[in-house]
Amino acid sequence: MATESRTADGFGDVSKIKGLVFEALSLTASVIGILALAVLLVYVTIDAFDLASASEGWFLSYFLTLVVPIFAFLLYSADDRRVTKLTLAGLGGGMVAVFGAFQVLSAVGVSVPRLSWPLAYMFIVAVPIGSYTAYAGLQRPLGAVGIGLLGRIVGGMGVAVAITALFVLVDVYQWFLAYSVGVLPAVGIYATAKLRGYGRLVYLAPVVGIGGILASWPLRGVLVVFPSTWLIYVWTLAVPVGVAAAVLVARRRSTTAAALAFVLSVGGAAAAGFGAGTLGVGPNGVVLLFVTAAVPAGLYADRTVQQRRGQGGLLLPVLIGGGIVAGTLLVDSWGVAGPDPWLDASFVTSAPSPIATEAGLYPAIVGSIFVISMVAMLSFALGVGTAVFLEDYTSDTGAVGAVTRLIQVNISNLAGVPSVVYGLLGLGLFVNLLGLGFGTVVVASITLSLLILPIVVISAQEAIRSVPDDMRQASYGMGATRWQTTKNVVLPEAMPGILTGTILSLGRAIGETAPLIMIGAPTTNFSPPTALFDRVSAMPMQIYAWSSSAKPEFQYGVMAAGVVVLLVVLIGMNATAILIRNRFERSDG
Repeated sequence: MATESRTADGFGDVSKIKGLVFEALSLTASVIGILALAVLLVYVTIDAFDLASASEGWFLSYFLTLVVPIFAFLLYSADDRRVTKLTLAGLGGGMVAVFGAFQVLSAVGVSVPRLSWPLAYMFIVAVPIGSYTAYAGLQRPLGAVGIGLLGRIVGGMGVAVAITALFVLVDVYQWFLAYSVGVLPAVGIYATAKLRGYGRLVYLAPVVGIGGILASWPLRGVLVVFPSTWLIYVWTLAVPVGVAAAVLVARRRSTTAAALAFVLSVGGAAAAGFGAGTLGVGPNGVVLLFVTAAVPAGLYADRTVQQRRGQGGLLLPVLIGGGIVAGTLLVDSWGVAGPDPWLDASFVTSAPSPIATEAGLYPAIVGSIFVISMVAMLSFALGVGTAVFLEDYTSDTGAVGAVTRLIQVNISNLAGVPSVVYGLLGLGLFVNLLGLGFGTVVVASITLSLLILPIVVISAQEAIRSVPDDMRQASYGMGATRWQTTKNVVLPEAMPGILTGTILSLGRAIGETAPLIMIGAPTTNFSPPTALFDRVSAMPMQIYAWSSSAKPEFQYGVMAAGVVVLLVVLIGMNATAILIRNRFERSDG
């Protein structure tokens, strides 16, 4: 036990006071850092959605119609009196405290810029208490089902946006051919293998898919253009998803139910496309939303009803949608002033403009997604391969061991090299020497891959080292080769740690600007890239360009909207990777 000051042989002075001081300083630094980041995010959100111009009546309307019902649902799901008491006391006491604090500040002539008391109450009180209540509600089936259904709907909308960007990058008819000749037969083979139990037939699906896609490219010039592209969306999206829905249903029910699920999926997508005109949106968007959001949500709801646990949670999206509609009607009836957000649908679908109200981020969004997708593939393949080779296939002794140690030291040093140096490397090697073009997609992808590659290698090595050696010896004892042991034992066990390092690395890559500036990427691009050798801009580059504008509308509103979009894309990318990692962890457990 530590004392005020005691000397032990070989350990020197052990002081309890020093430990307490260090603990207090660490806690203080952490709290200050978190608060500083929270304040920054709060002001960025306020500027992006123009919340400072909203009246108190606007906040009250949505508080009554949206916030109160959601809290009631979460408290009912938690079914805990202690949670209910703490939540209600926090909401009520927090409102009195925040309102009183702002009245005192107003009395002494002090004002907080762009922050009213409803905004302060929302960010300081409602959001933290809501997070606590949501966590308590998620521990019960009702809340878990509600959040699960809501997540599938929101995630499906995000997938629809990503697919739309993908169809913009490559001609829609080329994708029609790729699906028809490659992907659709591959999905059929996979479904047949799963339904009939032909295990080895599953491995034929990717071969047929890749071969069909490659074979479809020479045929794209002879394709007859259809009068309406929504037919292609139905064929390329609804049919494969219908097959997937049939497979999922067939694993739980009869073949008749599986056929019905296929017909409903494809027929529903077709009907949605025909009825799109009445909703004021394009048929392609309706078909995409039906396939990516409605079908997964319907399957999840069907599974929940069959399990008969937490079925009331399926009403959460209805509760939220009804609250938004009711709040809008209440605001219109009261005639109160609401915000005029910079971040809206036109912002993410429009090109940059010198006029703040017409500025958009679409080319930079597509460019960032395009580049980061290639970076993920390159860095993951090269990084994991390098880590496996260094850990399991090299010798620790002799000349080979010396070379391995030298490589390991260089990898560790490269992880700390500034990003601008990698930009100079990309400029000298890929642009000037190889002539791949200034600021092209391929140059940006390779440069950013080199930037995060040392981090991916180091994290993958640590994950591989964490695999117990007894598992390797057991695999060798059963007659497995080194490659079979690596593929079937080491990599599945290490995959959660490998994905964690990759997630952190990609988070760094998507926010980099210095390497892109050095390789000649434009700060502003008015059209998205359509090929690997097109010039590309990225969201950080466009945000940097807006921050240097002399117009305050760009410095505050437009730039803040771009920051929020960047954060949403980053969170969505990380969330997808985390879900994949968690699936590996569950399969291993």
